[in-house]
Amino acid sequence: MKRSAGLLLFRPTGNGLEVLLGHMGGPFFSRRDAGAWTIPKGEYEPDESAWAAARREFEEELGLPPPDGEAVALGEVRQTNGKIVTAWAIEADLDPATIAPGTFRMEWPPRSGQLQEFPELDRVAWFGLDRGREVIVKAQAAFLDRLAEHSP
Repeated sequence: MKRSAGLLLFRPTGNGLEVLLGHMGGPFFSRRDAGAWTIPKGEYEPDESAWAAARREFEEELGLPPPDGEAVALGEVRQTNGKIVTAWAIEADLDPATIAPGTFRMEWPPRSGQLQEFPELDRVAWFGLDRGREVIVKAQAAFLDRLAEHSP
């Protein structure tokens, strides 16, 4: 079973909490909005802790070191593809213009024999919790609900 771990940044605003989500890169998600946004996360092997993986993947996906601060455990969710995702929330502010996303290679177009490189996350943005629930991968919406329950 595949496991992923990630960090969900949040910041308080006058209109409630905002969360930082990343739009999945590559051709499958380029024209999608709903269900195409995710917390910055990635897979890890059993010999790595989920916490270490979450911090490593944050840096790989955004090109920035993960922020320090109190980490709020948000638990796990199981996505429709069967992957288990573990997440933590950290209060931090980040300018989306500063990211330098990592990339991946895949054959595109299919069966063309051509490898193309795509960003893991093609953009990141701050969302209020309600809008975030509309665009995030469905199973990950539970992380936003758990964050809202934890916040004063």
